[in-house]
Amino acid sequence: MKRIGFLSFGHYQPVPGSKTRTARDVLTQTIELAVAAEEIGIDNASVRVHHFARQLASPFPLLAAMAARTSRIELGTGVIDMRYENPLYMAEEAAATDLISDSRLQLGVSRGSPETALAGYESFGYVPAEGQTDADMARQHAGVFLRAIEGAGVAHANPEMTGGQTGGLSIMPQSETLRERIWWGSGTRSTAKWAAEMGMNLQSSTLLTEDTGESFGDLQASQIEIYRDAWKAAGWEREPRVSVSRSILPITTDIDRMYFGGRQDDAEDQVGYIGGELARFGKSYAGEPDEIAGALVQDAAVMSADTLLLTVPNQLGVDYNARLLETVAEHIAPAIGWSRALV
Repeated sequence: MKRIGFLSFGHYQPVPGSKTRTARDVLTQTIELAVAAEEIGIDNASVRVHHFARQLASPFPLLAAMAARTSRIELGTGVIDMRYENPLYMAEEAAATDLISDSRLQLGVSRGSPETALAGYESFGYVPAEGQTDADMARQHAGVFLRAIEGAGVAHANPEMTGGQTGGLSIMPQSETLRERIWWGSGTRSTAKWAAEMGMNLQSSTLLTEDTGESFGDLQASQIEIYRDAWKAAGWEREPRVSVSRSILPITTDIDRMYFGGRQDDAEDQVGYIGGELARFGKSYAGEPDEIAGALVQDAAVMSADTLLLTVPNQLGVDYNARLLETVAEHIAPAIGWSRALV
């Protein structure tokens, strides 16, 4: 079953034309957009997480509020930067949020992306050990988090308080199936393989920190194939899920043309260096809905993934983005095998 959702980067800034001038604006509007998306029949409402920037930063209060206002739509992150996280506290927060949502959380975690702060995670109190990279630390935090939500004993019991019990204590609360709904945001084929071995679903990144000369979609499709092969080799019983994200901007009105008509700077894949690593960015799809639908059918990764997340221009407000989602649902998504959820 193909699913579609939105992914909000959560930008806010008091600049001309912005509907999200303050942090309160972007938080409340993200909740309202999740409500609108559910009414349209969209399957997923996800948010990006960035620190030290005018963007969404603390996802769990927001996801819990989104959960309280909706009943069907999946709620997710893309992604939580594990370099910044206390994995046990995060496990408590995630389980509580999942219980509020009635098991609708689809939690994307990863190393994170290039950021405003220089080694900002160190300001949060997390410094890689000697001989360890920040990516190693992120994966270590992720491993502790996974064990915690699986119910592993992560603290020694105090026999004076537990009637003589001396075994390990699990974090509380626990959400029984949350472990199956954790995703790793992968920017390379090697980390996709690792995610499969760890039993996590795959979020293929909007930025791949490798380049083979293939198109972004073909490189992502190769990553997805490696992931699924590794999943099968690991012997996991359930079917994994895979998501990709795309900037999809249907142009149907004069307002759309004013914002996105004639865009050429991102109409092709972009290749460059990020932090000394060669990286490939995916192109944007802007144009008439039937043109976009035809192009997406030719995108190997979009067709291979079970979930497509649309990166929305959140600063244009709830009404604009709800109309964008409705246009995609009505005129574009059926071409890639999606059907509207019953509402």
